[in-house]
Amino acid sequence: MPDGDEPIRIDIVSDLGTLARDEWDACAGPDNPFVSHDFLYALEESRSACADEGWLPQHLIIQNESGRLIGAVPLYLKGHSQGEYVFDYGWAHAYERAGGRYYPKLLSAVPFTPVTGPRLMVRPGHDAVGTRSALIAGLLEVTRQHSVSSLHVNFATEADAEALEDAGFLIRHGQQYHWHNQGYETFDDFLETLSSRKRKNIRKERQRVAESGLRIERLTGDDLKHSHWDAFYLFYQQTYDRKWGHPYLTRTFFRLLQERMRDRVMLVLVYDRDIPVAGALNLIGTECLFGRNWGSDGRYPFLHFEACYYQAIDFAIERGLARVEAGTQGEHKVQRGYSPVRTYSAHHIVDPGFRDAVERFLVAERDEVSHVMEYLDDHSPYKRGP
Repeated sequence: MPDGDEPIRIDIVSDLGTLARDEWDACAGPDNPFVSHDFLYALEESRSACADEGWLPQHLIIQNESGRLIGAVPLYLKGHSQGEYVFDYGWAHAYERAGGRYYPKLLSAVPFTPVTGPRLMVRPGHDAVGTRSALIAGLLEVTRQHSVSSLHVNFATEADAEALEDAGFLIRHGQQYHWHNQGYETFDDFLETLSSRKRKNIRKERQRVAESGLRIERLTGDDLKHSHWDAFYLFYQQTYDRKWGHPYLTRTFFRLLQERMRDRVMLVLVYDRDIPVAGALNLIGTECLFGRNWGSDGRYPFLHFEACYYQAIDFAIERGLARVEAGTQGEHKVQRGYSPVRTYSAHHIVDPGFRDAVERFLVAERDEVSHVMEYLDDHSPYKRGP
């Protein structure tokens, strides 16, 4: 138990607004904006992540005898698998074809956000190992009480994944694409680390955008205005209408993001004359810029690469950030300096027979992920050493 058998209380919170912001953030830490109280509560308050949308908040918390929050897990009871980016639709179909009931399930994650971050969150100064163990025990008890088929922890840190694996969870591997800052002072410093052909290709792409007459702005803090969000939300809606059919995030969510987190937002807006035509949303961590959403109302050659990847690298170099996380999918990112990085999720499957089947699948999938990452490393755009 935490701190030498210190008396604790484990509870479920269905409304993050009932918890003090500073208490939650003391456990979440300052590094990752997506697990902050401001971000998660904006999702709930804006009705982006709520019971009606299939995301019932069931956040697990641990308090000590004095009522101080010492551990927390962002947790949801899910009625579907949408907005997760760790795909288990095949598992659901297989289990239901066999006569089981896959939904509802429990999920620890940040809704609509494929970003690795702490899930077993422990307040500094408390026994991390003991508190993590108590959080895992609490998760398993909530799974039992809800009588659900499974519990999933998506985009966990490696430390959290190891703790969950030790507790019997199955570990799933995935991959994303991150850009790493090697102490560059300028974008050209970064380009010099690439092979000649890749360097010329990126310069050609950036030149095409520069010659198009489009104007690009990077906005953060008080420079962000509601009119900027109106324009970006239109692009966001258009993208989801074209690809997925249903935009997860409401306009109210972006208003709350402006009010509470504008200093942690970097919004790229692209103008044709004075008319906004595209935008890319990023959030700023203490060491990382996280690329999130992109949208455009037309087709402009190479603009997606410029707005989402190159502007992010420029900003990271200016701010001295260690990396840019460009999210899931898109092997084209590798040729633009983003490297494959392994991700982890953890899965507790209640039915023993179903668990065995999922475990066999994960072993084969893990080998495939490793092969793909090795292939991408072999085709890295960076110069080879002697």
